[in-house]
Amino acid sequence: MRAKRIPSKFSVAVLGALIVVAAAGCSSEGKGGPVWTAGSNSAAPGSATPSGSSAAPPSGGSTGSPSAGTTATAGATASAWKTYSDASKKVSFDLPSDWIAQSVTPDAGSMPGALKIEVKDAKGGYLATLHTGLASASPADCNPAAKRPYVVVSSVPIDLPHADGDSTIPPHVVFRVIQGYKFFGSYGITNLVAGTDGQACQLRNLVVGPAGKGNYYFGDMPAVHAFATDEVVAPAKSFDTLDQAAMYVDQSSEFANVQRMLLSLKVNL
Repeated sequence: MRAKRIPSKFSVAVLGALIVVAAAGCSSEGKGGPVWTAGSNSAAPGSATPSGSSAAPPSGGSTGSPSAGTTATAGATASAWKTYSDASKKVSFDLPSDWIAQSVTPDAGSMPGALKIEVKDAKGGYLATLHTGLASASPADCNPAAKRPYVVVSSVPIDLPHADGDSTIPPHVVFRVIQGYKFFGSYGITNLVAGTDGQACQLRNLVVGPAGKGNYYFGDMPAVHAFATDEVVAPAKSFDTLDQAAMYVDQSSEFANVQRMLLSLKVNL
């Protein structure tokens, strides 16, 4: 289903209530995880959104909260787009015409034929990586004491090849935040359940592929966690409040363009 809008005036104090309500009801993660969707005006692939919207800073800048009763306006997508496809036609996706998609060396340990493509904006700023042919790996150990509350800010289904299992869901394009000393956010594709109790050690942007085909991800980073104060946060986003995270999803052109790019992904494993 398309992501739904709810009023974006939220504070840290309501995080627990959001998780309790979501865990008790239907979740777009499909396995009872917490979900709070925003941005009903987010662009579907091939569609345009209204121009002239203001963008919220992605790094917890001072924006203030929307006044009561206001509604957010979806960020504008680029007016001109192009399609990237690798030489073997294994993957393709759309991106704004002035963004840069560049093939780089796959990570060590990748399967034969693996692809790694980095996407940057017109000024060379990093946005996302598409990596296929990743070998299966067990999730990192998660000490219950290290778990942190997380919230699904946006979740939109996408048709991609994937494996089915007890810990998987149909693939989605998501933007999720996990609570530490700030709210740390990340966008990507996933078919993994982050946590059934409203808490997780990390949120993985990973699709488990069909048997023998390898896993793959497309997003700003493979996984996001609650960073320590001495850790480098980038390329993850950081926000002082949940309201700022909602504004990033609802209003920023960056997210509108990224979401449209992620939703356009085609994979031929």
